[in-house]
Amino acid sequence: MRAQRPGESALLLLDAVDVLNSAGVSYAVIRAMAASVHGVVRASVDADAVVALPVNRLREVEREFRGAGFRTELRMGDDEDPIAAVLALTDTAGNRVDLLVGLRGLEPAAFSRAFDVPFQGERLRVIGLEDFVAMKLFAHGPQDVEDASFALANAGSKLDLDLLRRLTTQYGPQAAETLAKLLERP
Repeated sequence: MRAQRPGESALLLLDAVDVLNSAGVSYAVIRAMAASVHGVVRASVDADAVVALPVNRLREVEREFRGAGFRTELRMGDDEDPIAAVLALTDTAGNRVDLLVGLRGLEPAAFSRAFDVPFQGERLRVIGLEDFVAMKLFAHGPQDVEDASFALANAGSKLDLDLLRRLTTQYGPQAAETLAKLLERP
């Protein structure tokens, strides 16, 4: 494994991506690492990704991660949870990667809109701008809304506003209302 000491979850993510790629599972980096790509700089040692994986394949993929030396913990969401499952991956140094499965509102095309970003001589797939903002508005915490606002302010002409509105609507009325308020700001 690439990570050798605490605080290297991003390196653990590279190892996780190797397993995902060999298992043929599409992924997109989200949360803090994606935020930094979209112009939102904040400190975090977390590494998270959303994966295109049916819940019924989770145990199989979890075994592949264990075989590759990861410690795993699979948490299943209930009917009210907007995330069907989280596969938490850790190493002996305490680094952690969360793989989210079945995020309610995330359309499958989000994985084709993800783009490659170079990292440590490798390439990571990062969630696209519109999907990132829509997910942040769905999460709706104060930091999430601030991240979405900052990403919008930095987007410039890269932003597909029609796509963003459509995606945000899929996450529900609260996310759509928050987007409308953010877009009204000068």
